[in-house]
Amino acid sequence: MKHIALKTVAASMLLLAASLPAAAHVTLEYQVANAGSYYKGSFKVGHGCGNSPVKQIVVTIPAGVQGAKPMPKAGWALEVTREKLAQPRQDHGKAITEDVSRISWTAKTPADYLQNDWYDEFVLQAKLPAKAGMLYWPVMQVCEEGKVDWSEVPKPGQALSDLKNPAAALELMPAGGGEHNH
Repeated sequence: MKHIALKTVAASMLLLAASLPAAAHVTLEYQVANAGSYYKGSFKVGHGCGNSPVKQIVVTIPAGVQGAKPMPKAGWALEVTREKLAQPRQDHGKAITEDVSRISWTAKTPADYLQNDWYDEFVLQAKLPAKAGMLYWPVMQVCEEGKVDWSEVPKPGQALSDLKNPAAALELMPAGGGEHNH
C-alpha cells in the first residue's frame, strides 16, 4: 500500500514539474470564449524577471476588442490609454469615437511589487470581436531590473509552445444564440 502511494506521489510530482514551464509566461485563466461575448480576462503572472520582482504589467488590447475596463488592485495604480477609432461605432445608441488601447497596473511602492515567490492576476473586462479565431493579447512585464515582452504570435503552422515569449492566447469560438449579456 505504501509503495502504491509513493508511486502516486512521484507521478503527481512529475506532472507538476512538467506543467511548470507552461506556466512560466503570462497566460489567461480562461483561454476559450465565444466570439462577440463579454469576457473577463484574468492575466496570470507567476514570476518576475529572473529574481527581480514585477513592478508593472501592461496589457495591449487587441484590435476588435471593445470597451475594455480594468479591475483595480490594492497597491497598484491604473492607467488607461485610449486611441481614436478609425471608424466610429454605435453602442446602445451612442457614438463611440475612441476606445481603450492599453491598460497598465503599476505598483505604488516597492512593498507592493509582485515578488518572485508570489503569484497574482491582473483582470479586465471587454467585449470580444464577433469573428471566431485566435486573439493574442501582448503583455509587457516590467520588473525592478529588466522586463519581458510577452508579445510573440505564432506563424501559420507554428505552435504557441515553440515561442520564447508568447502573447497570451484566447481562442474565440463561433458565437451562439445571439444573447446580449454584460
